[in-house]
Amino acid sequence: MVKKLDVQLISDVVCPWCFIGHRQLERALDGLDLDVTVTFLPFLLDPETPAEGVDLRERLRRKYGGDPEQMFARVEAAAHSAGLALDFSRVRRACNTVGAHTLLRHALPRGTQRALAEALFGAYFVEGRDIGAVEVLSELAAAHGFTAEEARALVTDAQELSVTRTMARELSQQGISGVPFFVFQDRYAVSGAQPPEVLRQVIARALEPAEGA
Repeated sequence: MVKKLDVQLISDVVCPWCFIGHRQLERALDGLDLDVTVTFLPFLLDPETPAEGVDLRERLRRKYGGDPEQMFARVEAAAHSAGLALDFSRVRRACNTVGAHTLLRHALPRGTQRALAEALFGAYFVEGRDIGAVEVLSELAAAHGFTAEEARALVTDAQELSVTRTMARELSQQGISGVPFFVFQDRYAVSGAQPPEVLRQVIARALEPAEGA
């Protein structure tokens, strides 16, 4: 019988390490004979980001001081080693991601959540698109189980956006302060974009029978 593996991935779609972390997870799972369910849960790197977003480089200069280009180079190198064509020269805005996370919530029962997450990461980090914009979100969602009209309605619905914010806030209140954050089988948690071999070790432990079971 094929073993089942449940993975919860708390992330933000404008977090480059989350993009890398998801790819590392895919690499860790490659070749394993498992029935895997990956569920994306929302985290907001900056809950105060306005709907129209802000200039990414200005934000990073204010937050960390100095030129962010060195930081970008380190992240790009890590992404490229994971097989991702991340290109910060195209990424100009720090986007509000509440709408994107709202779509991801609704993509879960449609069976398209993982593919939509990949599309959002790629649109932002590879193509440099504004994934806080309603039209960009509706276009991406239309290829992953939504009509463009459904997607527009969801990402402009104040109640839906409030539900997403509440979910993200509750996860932060549980002590999750950095992402990506993985939870395997509701038993083992791993923080950060860990190498595939580290994730495989955790997966192996998570698949062992619980004590007393």
